[in-house]
Order: sequence, then C-alpha cells, then structure tokens
Amino acid sequence: MRYSVSLKAEGDRVIELNEVVEFADAIATHSGIASGVNSMSYGAQIVVESSDSNSAVQLAVDLFTQSAVKASLPVWPITEIEVIAEDEDFGDFE
Repeated sequence: MRYSVSLKAEGDRVIELNEVVEFADAIATHSGIASGVNSMSYGAQIVVESSDSNSAVQLAVDLFTQSAVKASLPVWPITEIEVIAEDEDFGDFE
C-alpha cells in the first residue's frame, strides 16, 4: 500500500533557500517535496510503499534523514510526523 508521510525537523538556526533547494533535489528522488525556507525547521512529504503505517513511517524517517545528510542539512530531531494511507485520502468523498 502507498502512504504519504509528512515529517518536520526543528533546530537552532534558520534554514536558507539554497539548503532547501538541495534538500528538495534529494527528497524528489523519493517522490517527495520539501519545505523550510527562512524558518528554524525543514520538512518533507514523502510517498512510500509499505505493508503498514508503522513500517511506512520508519522507511520515511530513514529517507528523510538520508536526504538531509545528502543536502548537507543538520540532522535535527524530527518533531512532527503524519501518515495517511492512499486509500484513506479520499474516503470522505465516497
């Protein structure tokens, strides 16, 4: 099943535009989008294939951290995680 996982890491300095651009390039290889310009945090939304939501979160955390390292971002604590299954996304519209 496909899951969309949103993650946010917070730290002690402002993230610059060029850092978010590099992070976006790294995260895009995982069907992700990045955020965090001019804030004391950076984040991403990543789409992953997994058998359950717990495994999806763990996979997304690993990809998020790897992408942050690749972009030379500081590896800050992840303070927010939200996960939604693809089939839950449109459940309210049925």
